[in-house]
Amino acid sequence: MSNLSPPAPNTMSNYQFTLVPTPPYSLDLTAIRFARFKDEIVDRVQPKQYQRLLSVGERFVLATVTDGGSITKPQLHVELQGSRKSNLEHPECAAQLRHILCTDLDLKPFYRLARTDEVLAPLIAPARGLKLPASPTVFESLVMAVLSQQVNLNFAYSIKRELVETFGERQTIAGETYYAFPRPERFAEENAEDMRRFRLSGAKAATLVRLGQAFAAGTLHEEELRRLPDEEVVERLIQIKGIGRWSAEIALLRGLARVDAFPGGDLGVVKYVAQGLLGKEEKATEADMRAFAERWRPYRGLALVYCYAELLRRSSG
Repeated sequence: MSNLSPPAPNTMSNYQFTLVPTPPYSLDLTAIRFARFKDEIVDRVQPKQYQRLLSVGERFVLATVTDGGSITKPQLHVELQGSRKSNLEHPECAAQLRHILCTDLDLKPFYRLARTDEVLAPLIAPARGLKLPASPTVFESLVMAVLSQQVNLNFAYSIKRELVETFGERQTIAGETYYAFPRPERFAEENAEDMRRFRLSGAKAATLVRLGQAFAAGTLHEEELRRLPDEEVVERLIQIKGIGRWSAEIALLRGLARVDAFPGGDLGVVKYVAQGLLGKEEKATEADMRAFAERWRPYRGLALVYCYAELLRRSSG
């Protein structure tokens, strides 16, 4: 099956509209997560701009989001490009972008909580307007969680690139090639042994195939997962062999943008947050970090995003 689908220039159509995020909002700070790794080819970020192929039914459209406002008066200009057969005015396009870029989250209650917290209070000003960026699907966030298990993230993203280039749809627009994240069906068609050619362990390869099969068959359904409370989502996901609580909580945070999801066993939590922000000399335990994070409810996940942003800011400065 070919995954090359370059629409001819004369068959392209455009549609433009504006998204007005709930202030405060910073596109650059929110989208920076997508720009951290050189092998990222699905989510494309430049200063004040974000691009991605969006899946609308069986077709893909290119969304280019440009920041035309300010943190206090945000305004995002969106241009959609696709074949003339694509329904560019479909509300699903705007809904996906609102989810991915987390435009509708009201940060004010979180900032009120943060002002009284000795760890969070200093983190707000340098990251004002940062929201919770997300993958458009739980499936994509789970695949990335599996790839990231117990390996360097640069290595994980290099594997992601190979998977995307092999199984993802692509479109060439104005001489530029854009890639979509693979659909579950593409992984479901593979077998675990063949998937190992992507430098995957046998366990990870088998888990990716099982995830593809579960979502392709409807055993796991995106819309159903979106309706479930956090703990029920975790319970559903860990039924898939190879998906543990950490991966499920990453999917809650990075796939469903649940602001209270807290992957307490993450290395970033028990090591980098514990040592870099809490002043601990050694790695903390997961239990200790979960207990500490109770003070951040109901925004434990969002608080963690701000902690990670501060650690990145310090390492870049």
